[in-house]
Amino acid sequence: MAVGLSTVGNPAVDEEARAEVDVLNSRLDKTAQLTKKIQASLGRLDATGQCVRDVAGPLSVETKRLQVLGNNIDAVLAAIERLRQPTDSKNNEEAIIRSGPENAGLSNFLASIQRLNVSHRDMQASNLRANQETMAELGRLIKSGNSQLEGHFDKLLRMETPRSIEPLHFVTKDQPFPVLTRDNFAHLRLIYSHLAANNHQSAQESSVATIYIEIRGPYLASSLSNLAAASVNTAKKKTPQAAYKPGTNGIGTYAQAMEGIFVSEYDNICQIFARDEWGMVFQATCQPALTELARTLREINSHIKSHLGTDCFLAYEITEIMSSLSGNLETRTGELKGALAAALKPIRETAKISLSELIEDARRKINGLQTLPADGASAPVVSETLRRLQAMVEFLRPMSSIMVSIGDGGWKGQSSANSRPSDAIPSLASFDVGADGREIFAHYCADTIDVLLSSLEQKARVLHKNISLAGVFLANSVIIIERMIVDSDLSPLLASRSETLAQWRKKSTAMYTDVCKNLSACLFDTIHTTRTNRPTSASADSASVVKNLSSKDRDKIKEKFTQFNSGFDDMVSRHKSYNMEREVRALFGEDIRQKLQPLYERFWDRYHEIDKGKGKYVKHDKSQMAAIFTSLAS
Repeated sequence: MAVGLSTVGNPAVDEEARAEVDVLNSRLDKTAQLTKKIQASLGRLDATGQCVRDVAGPLSVETKRLQVLGNNIDAVLAAIERLRQPTDSKNNEEAIIRSGPENAGLSNFLASIQRLNVSHRDMQASNLRANQETMAELGRLIKSGNSQLEGHFDKLLRMETPRSIEPLHFVTKDQPFPVLTRDNFAHLRLIYSHLAANNHQSAQESSVATIYIEIRGPYLASSLSNLAAASVNTAKKKTPQAAYKPGTNGIGTYAQAMEGIFVSEYDNICQIFARDEWGMVFQATCQPALTELARTLREINSHIKSHLGTDCFLAYEITEIMSSLSGNLETRTGELKGALAAALKPIRETAKISLSELIEDARRKINGLQTLPADGASAPVVSETLRRLQAMVEFLRPMSSIMVSIGDGGWKGQSSANSRPSDAIPSLASFDVGADGREIFAHYCADTIDVLLSSLEQKARVLHKNISLAGVFLANSVIIIERMIVDSDLSPLLASRSETLAQWRKKSTAMYTDVCKNLSACLFDTIHTTRTNRPTSASADSASVVKNLSSKDRDKIKEKFTQFNSGFDDMVSRHKSYNMEREVRALFGEDIRQKLQPLYERFWDRYHEIDKGKGKYVKHDKSQMAAIFTSLAS
């Protein structure tokens, strides 16, 4: 209202306002037209931009393609340039290869072959036809270089490998066996490493390994050959029946030298070859020496079989020595256990067979006896058998191993086992993993002794018609066995089996004192309990006892004294004539005293007045008889 009033009130101002509105409207129209023009321009610009994009897109892709092509061309040009370099340097490498590793120097020679290998691989990768001839020439150069390296390896190795060495020098002086020099180790290792890396060969295919085996194998075998021959020669005895004495064969020195030279050779191999090839190269290198060892052991085994009774101990000794050798080499190299076990097998089988054979040999010797000592002395086969058992104890370690392998009582079935091939694979049932070899050996000794005494008893009953003499013979044998056990290392092994010998002592004593049965019968009298004057059981006065006897009873008493005196004197005479061991004489004398003295003293107390002290019937009083009994035991 105020404006209206003001406008109405001031026309000049109103006119000026309308003029300004017209101006503003005019500008607004121009702005709208300008906006339309701008929008039209933006539309045309978008259309132009789209046209530019439609045209520039393919150009960008083509540009990128051209850039990649350019890069590829640059790479091909660079590869061609590299491929031309071997061709350019081939003459230089060829000169080095033709001069050989000795003239060019091993390091320079190896570097040259390495460069040739790199160039050859690059050419193979490019597969350019233009390089085929150059690639073939490089291949020939590489092959020639490798061949020269093998020859150089051979030459270096032969320079330090003598035909043989004298192993006794190192064994007796306890010195290590020689190995290759440090410089040679370095050169040989370089050659092997290069050839193995570039030829990609296994140890079985490696020409260098073959060269090493062909050179070092005969060296080992030749060095040990004299000791192998000595082992065979020392097995042959001048006295055929003499038992083998431990340590007199050369096999111990042979094994010691073999261990020393094999360990040194293993050190050589470890310095040259890769770890995964040590075992194969070592076994192949040692094979000629192992073959000679197997032949040697077979020859010794034939000798042992021909003299099993006396030389079975050599089989036990060899078993122990070779087992120790195998264990030592297994510890230090981890190899050869199987090869050594195969070489030892014939000896070990013979050692097993000897167990039953020794028992059978004792039985055969006893059965073959035509006579026995007339005085009851023991037969030589007793001490001979016990000496064998004593000798076995000296080889308790291998014996324990053998005993475990055949099992407790296995020696009893050896005859059937012998029919099987020696290389038959044993079943698991034939092994007792918890077996104690010492205990099994003790059982074997007890069986041997039992067979020995059983055979002796049978033979004594046949050849000695007098059972008492057979008892003396058997008791002497038992005592000799006991003595030889106590005085040797058999004692702790057989301590728990003493009851067996005690039974044999008891049996022999019963055989000897069988004569006491007849003598005892002479000292038995008849007491008539129905008579009015019944004699008392207590000590009685001899005169009154004799007085109460009838004439017929007196004659019987006199006859009993006469028979007893005759039998007793004959027994005493025989007892003193027998060849008894001191322990046997004491044993038998005491047993006779216990059986006869109480009976005689009772009989004497009752009837010694039968001849009124004249000595016609009663020859000995109690004190005299006691003295005789004492003399029987001393």
